[in-house]
Amino acid sequence: MSESKQLHLALIQMDITIGEPDRNFARLEMLLQEAVQNDPKPDVIVFPEMWNTGYALTEIQQLADVNGERTKALLSNFAKANHVNIIGGSIADKKEERVLNTIYAFDREGAEIAEYSKIHLFRLMDEEKFLHSGDQLGRFELEGVRAGAMICYDIRFPELARKLALDGARILFVPAEWPHPRLHHWRTLLMARAIENQMYVVSCNRVGTSGTTSFFGHSMVIDPWGEVLVEGDESEAILHATIDLEEVVRVRAKIPVFEDRRPHLY
Repeated sequence: MSESKQLHLALIQMDITIGEPDRNFARLEMLLQEAVQNDPKPDVIVFPEMWNTGYALTEIQQLADVNGERTKALLSNFAKANHVNIIGGSIADKKEERVLNTIYAFDREGAEIAEYSKIHLFRLMDEEKFLHSGDQLGRFELEGVRAGAMICYDIRFPELARKLALDGARILFVPAEWPHPRLHHWRTLLMARAIENQMYVVSCNRVGTSGTTSFFGHSMVIDPWGEVLVEGDESEAILHATIDLEEVVRVRAKIPVFEDRRPHLY
């Protein structure tokens, strides 16, 4: 691999209208078109968790995208038409009678490169009452580089991020609907996952209000040293950052955390 493997990122930090997939699809299509107009044009576009329905859990059986078909058609076609990779946030995804919280990702040719369903369901939002958890890790290749995916609450489980890093991930994508008042947790956990695993963390959180819950955005791109390269505020925005994936190699060589592990003791 060359000394530089740069990727231009666009994070669509959007508001989501609970229980209205048509409105959310229309909004996302508009923001996708806006994202690809940036200079430099993004290589990868990322967006938030459950963007198609929001947390309309009591209606989720009726609202979920059956087998992700509508979502996959939109994202695959857009990726191919615009020659861009898409980490498609996550959606309420209905498979037979089970609804999962699923990421679909596509390469520049519109081919599906990843499907990951959230492993850890968040009881404070009653996810376990309406959704089923996934049972596979979010591992895939992006532009020839290994990457990983987690969703929102997953970041509270360092074992999962470490497993992805041990499997070679240099970049971790984290779509989320992370609400107030836990901004400090959000920022701290994401930076910790980047530092301890010496990899890029690309997190995309929603903004806006759903019922009595408000979401603070603060989507971030964090480098392998834990430095924040870009961070949103609490308003809808498209955030841009450029990363060099060879920096992961350099950081891991400088502080050889993985070589110095002693897993037989822990």
